[in-house]
Parts: sequence; C-alpha cells; structure tokens
Amino acid sequence: MAARRSRRRIRARTAAWLEHHGRAVLGALGRLRMQWLAALMTAGVIGIALALPALFVVFMDNTQNVVGDWDGRPRVSVFLEQDTLMDRARETAQRLRERDDVRAVEVLTPEAALAEFRAHTRMDRALSLLESNPLPGVLLVEPPPGLSTARIDALTRTLEGLDIAAEVRLDREWVRRLHAILTLFARLGWLIAGLLALAVPLVVGNTIRLEIENRREEIVITKLLGATDAFVRRPFLYTGLWHGLFGGAIAAVLVETAYLLLAGPANTIARSYASGFRLQGLDPAAAATLLACGVLLGLLGAWIAVGRHLSTIEPR
Repeated sequence: MAARRSRRRIRARTAAWLEHHGRAVLGALGRLRMQWLAALMTAGVIGIALALPALFVVFMDNTQNVVGDWDGRPRVSVFLEQDTLMDRARETAQRLRERDDVRAVEVLTPEAALAEFRAHTRMDRALSLLESNPLPGVLLVEPPPGLSTARIDALTRTLEGLDIAAEVRLDREWVRRLHAILTLFARLGWLIAGLLALAVPLVVGNTIRLEIENRREEIVITKLLGATDAFVRRPFLYTGLWHGLFGGAIAAVLVETAYLLLAGPANTIARSYASGFRLQGLDPAAAATLLACGVLLGLLGAWIAVGRHLSTIEPR
C-alpha cells in the first residue's frame, strides 16, 4: 500500500513538473509573439551569426568535392626533346603502359599542344608570326590510384632517365599547395565560426537581461509568494531556447537561399568543363545540426544572463 502511494506521488510530481515546463515553454513563446518585431530582430541577428560559418562550411565541403578526385592521382608531364619523332614517342608510351605503376599514358603531339594553347589563350596573332611550332611533344603519364609517394617518386626518376625526355614535371606539387591553402582557410573559417558563436550567447544574454529588468516587479512578487530560483529561471531559459531555435531556422533559410542563387551558375560552369560536379547545399543532418547549435547557444546565453542578473533581484 505504501509503495503504491509512493508511486502515485512520483507520478503526480512528474505530471506537475511536465505541466509546469509545458506552460513555461508556451508562455515564453506567447511573450515572443506579443513582441514579435523585437523577437524577429534578435532571431535575425542570431541567424546571420550562424549562417556565416555555415556558409563557409558548405563552401569548404563543395571545394573538397571538387579537388577530392585529384588527391592521389597526380600526373607526370614528360616534355620531349624538340627533335623527337612522334613514332618513337608512341613506342615509349606503349612500353610505359606495360608497367604496373602506370595507369595510362597520353601522347600529346606538338600540333595538339599548340592547338590546346590557342584554345586557352588569345595569342593567335603572336603565334602566327612564328616560323615554326615552339612547343614540344608531351607524354602525360598517370599513375594508378593509391600509388604510394615513394613509388611515384621512383616513377618520376625513371621518366627523367628517358633519352627523349627534356624535362619532367610532377603535377602533384600544385595539388599539395592547394590542399595547404584549403587547410589554412578551413582553420580560419573555424576561428571565425568560434567568434560568431560567441556572439550568439552575447545577443541572447543581452535580450534576456532586458527582459529580466522589465519583469523585475513580477519576479519580486513571485519570490515573495515562495517561488524558487529554478521556478523563476525556467521561462527565461525557454525564451533563450526559442530565440536560438528561430535563429537557427533563419540561418538554415539563408544558407538554402544562397544555395538556390548559386547552384545554377556553379553547375553551368561545371558542365562547361565537362565535370560531374554539382553544388551541394545543406542536407537534413546539417540543417538539424544548425538548429541544435542555435538552441544550445541560445540556452547558454540565457543561462549566463539569468545566473548573473536574477540573483540580484530579491524581495526586501
């Protein structure tokens, strides 16, 4: 009998606790609706602060998708001696294709190299003044995916030893530089994201501080009636939660709007280069993460503000 009464008390307390929190959540939302313009401005500031790092993350993800296919698949360009016959170059290319550290070899004739140079420049007049083609033939050697750096270096040394090779260039160096630049931008982006993330609790905290001051008399009366600090604190915490949630939603809308504006031109450029790249926006998991970050930062700002200013309000 006593155990049954104890369970009833626990269920009653749990129901009362849930009911109070539900009222606090809906009450905070109702107050924001009554002050919708101020709430919208606060949420807008939070949304912009969250959207900027989110846009940067989306940009870095798309950039990694563009350069990801190049990583591990460098090409070695073998520039041939000027007087090399193309039949000999093709024979050399065929022998190279038989190696297990070579995936493919493309023979680029001097005429093809000149045509490609013309296609990518506007120097037709200057080229027409030349008596002969100054460009050499080229062997474009592609190692297989996943080939180790040591074996790529060994292949490069072998290609340098060819008697028809005038110069050998490994295209991996610019990829390394590109990835180093991307790493630098990624760290810079996370630094900016951290600074903007600090701005969200400050914005929410200042908003909660003003609301505490506006409701000072109500808080004093509530405490005179015996309300605990936790009871008084809850509505303000849920106000910060709503601010963060609305700010996260605005950030997701801003990021998706930017994606819709940029997707068409970006995909057009990709098609012009015969690339299968497609600009990617926020997926559902990323959008949910953005909302969660907004909620957590909103709660953090509200908690700091309530803990700092609510303790100074006591009945006299």
